[in-house]
Amino acid sequence: MFTFVFLFLLMNIPLLVSSIIHPKCFWRMKQNNIKEGDLLTGCIFFLLRVQWPVEKDYFNHVLNTQTPTENKHFPLALAFSLDEVNRNPDLLPNMSFVFEFPEGGCKTVPKLYSRMPFSEKNQDYYLNYNCNEETTCLVVLSGPDWATSAMVGTSQDPYRSQQILQLTYGPFHPILSDHEKFPYLYQMARKDTALPLAMVSLMLHFSWNWIGLAILDNDQGTQFLSHLRREMEKNTVCFAFVSMIPVNMHVFMSRAEVYYNQIMTSSTNIVIIYGDTDSTLAVSFRMWESLGIKRIWVTTSQWDVTTSKRDFAIDSSHGTLSFIHHHSEIFGFKKFVQTLNPLKYSDEYLTRLGWMNFNCEVSDSKCETLKNCSSNASLQWLMRQPFDMAFSDDGYDIYNAVYTVAHAVHEMLLQQVDDGKGHYGNCLKLHSFLRKTHFTNPVGEKVNMNQRENLQGEYDIFQIWNFPNGFGFKVKIGEYSPYFPLGEQLHIYEDVIEWSTGNRQMPPSVCSADCGPGFRKFLQEGIAACCFDCIPCPENEVSNETNVDKCVRCPEDQYSNREQDQCIPKTVIFLNYEDPLGMALALMALWFFVFTVLIFGIFVKHHDTPLVKANNRNLSYILLISLMFCFLCALLFIGQPNSATCVMQQITFGFVFTVAVSTVLAKTVTVLLAFIFTAPGRMRYFLVSGAPNYIIVICTLIQIILCAIWLQVSPPSIDIDAYSVHGQVIIVCNKGSVTAFYFVLGYHGSLAFGSFIVAFLARNLPDKFNEAKLLTFSMLLFCSVWVTFLPVFHSTKGKVMVVVEVFSILVSSAGLLGCIFIPKCYIILFKPERNSLEKIREKTSS
Repeated sequence: MFTFVFLFLLMNIPLLVSSIIHPKCFWRMKQNNIKEGDLLTGCIFFLLRVQWPVEKDYFNHVLNTQTPTENKHFPLALAFSLDEVNRNPDLLPNMSFVFEFPEGGCKTVPKLYSRMPFSEKNQDYYLNYNCNEETTCLVVLSGPDWATSAMVGTSQDPYRSQQILQLTYGPFHPILSDHEKFPYLYQMARKDTALPLAMVSLMLHFSWNWIGLAILDNDQGTQFLSHLRREMEKNTVCFAFVSMIPVNMHVFMSRAEVYYNQIMTSSTNIVIIYGDTDSTLAVSFRMWESLGIKRIWVTTSQWDVTTSKRDFAIDSSHGTLSFIHHHSEIFGFKKFVQTLNPLKYSDEYLTRLGWMNFNCEVSDSKCETLKNCSSNASLQWLMRQPFDMAFSDDGYDIYNAVYTVAHAVHEMLLQQVDDGKGHYGNCLKLHSFLRKTHFTNPVGEKVNMNQRENLQGEYDIFQIWNFPNGFGFKVKIGEYSPYFPLGEQLHIYEDVIEWSTGNRQMPPSVCSADCGPGFRKFLQEGIAACCFDCIPCPENEVSNETNVDKCVRCPEDQYSNREQDQCIPKTVIFLNYEDPLGMALALMALWFFVFTVLIFGIFVKHHDTPLVKANNRNLSYILLISLMFCFLCALLFIGQPNSATCVMQQITFGFVFTVAVSTVLAKTVTVLLAFIFTAPGRMRYFLVSGAPNYIIVICTLIQIILCAIWLQVSPPSIDIDAYSVHGQVIIVCNKGSVTAFYFVLGYHGSLAFGSFIVAFLARNLPDKFNEAKLLTFSMLLFCSVWVTFLPVFHSTKGKVMVVVEVFSILVSSAGLLGCIFIPKCYIILFKPERNSLEKIREKTSS
């Protein structure tokens, strides 16, 4: 565990250091003598090993007579590197390196070829046939463009090609890595294999997903496009346009307006420029800038030369973002140049050689940020700054090339290898040592020629602006390393961006505005994935992030708010006691229960009176007790349902109502039999023995069987309805088997209808206390309530259904209680004179 923590901290040291060290800023002054249409020229150098010490006058002579001003930085970097190697006592002791290059210095490719010693015009020059023993092998250093290096590598005949070793500076090019075509060529630059991912990481950091691309229509451009497209598709970054610039100048000029319109009509703010700087792409790039196209250009290090040829006012919202290979700083360059010829290389001249380093602190300046700086103030402030030269990518490649050759020669001399092939063998020997050379240069970078092409480059990211008067400014805003873990490879200095522009935000570059919370992306077929419409989430679905493809459905117990960006817990709805309806029904049930108890008490107290006896006292008691349970049964429907209460509701309802209605049936049958079978005999014995009371037992037993079947087939259960009403979860008891429920209810109806028919037949029988009429009205009311219940019950939902059922129970029970017992209680309590045997006989005899 300790080892893991130690390694993690060790890997993060570079990021920690970079966060506390203020990044470098650079000033530069453009070359006024470069014409806008010129392309970058190549420079070829020949490294020679000599025995004598090399003085500075030698470099002065070569630099002053061979190189035009605009290309001095290449031979100056080479001279500095050679001088540093020659002064190293541990490397090639008692020997020195010098360099030469064709007369006329750096030229375009056609002109360079005519100056080469092995061209058709110079066939009298034979390599390695000098009898001077110090001459070992001709080492050519070519660049910075690949065409120059390819020209050197392919312009030799097979015999001569084995006498020359070639090292290149400038960007890595896949064509030059063909070892069959260029067996003795070494590219000092690393591959840009990590560049597509580095660029996409930057796009993601600034939330850019709509990118333009301008590349050359050649193998290198196609390969870069393939790698970049793969990384962009992984991260949903899209091309607004892809301009494949033809290599042929005539073809390009015929289509130049098309490319201009393509970039002008595009809505992207970001354009990647990738390709050679000595090509039609550079011409196109300069033309776009000269026409005032405002974009953020994303380029590589070799485009520093091209971007230095602009004279525009500063625009903090645009500029160039350049990916430059990360290098350690090389000190002493300025001092070396000044000692060559103080009159020739003054500080004013140094400002025209390339990028200048200065202190980023601007406390002495009146400009708090570049955004607020005027051109005159910037120029005046610049002139007061101390300058120091910084190596470019090309210069750093030259630096490593010199040290590579020096280490290879040093190792070859130490081993004293001699294969007897003379000078011809010297090149082969040096080649065998060169390809195995690995060392650490003075600034700490490891150089391994055997793995050079397989190493991925690390990048410093610079933001570049242009000032009037020919000045440019760039500041390091971040770095990228492919060797860090995913998610930590890109590090951006937000405080530096804010310091230089006054704003941490970069201009947006998206095809479609972000779909905020509550919306989802709607992709149209055939359109790029970055271009979409934003449509609201469907009902009860939410999105709380931007640019989601699908909205998320809220859980059943939650619902979406109005903005549809959050799920809110639903209100649980059921018929509870806190609800006004539930409270009213509960109070009604309790009141009727108490009222029934009072009536029962009255009947018990007056059980010996003729009225109570005449109406079958025992059946009246059973009916009153069943009505008590009918009223209490309504309370089972109030409150939060659970499995037990759902079963109890229906079973209790079915049982107690069956007892009540069957009791009414028994009473009506008893009344009818009492008046029809008055003579002694078998039927009278049936009446006196209380046989009609068995009707209650038989009817109730049948209902119990129906309820048992109900529970066996599909018992009642909890029903959670989360969708009927928005924002509510309705909890009710599901009837289970609806058919069983209708059988139970229909059975009640058949008993009530039978009781109604019997009571109706006995309604006009002569008796003072004949209750047949009361039973008739009670059954009529009972049937009316439950017939009305069915359509109302099916037309309602949720707790209203429960309210309808409870109300029907209470009303039907109250109807039985009121129609049958209220008139009798009135006579018992308020007309006691009518509750006598004389009155009964009087009524009967009459």
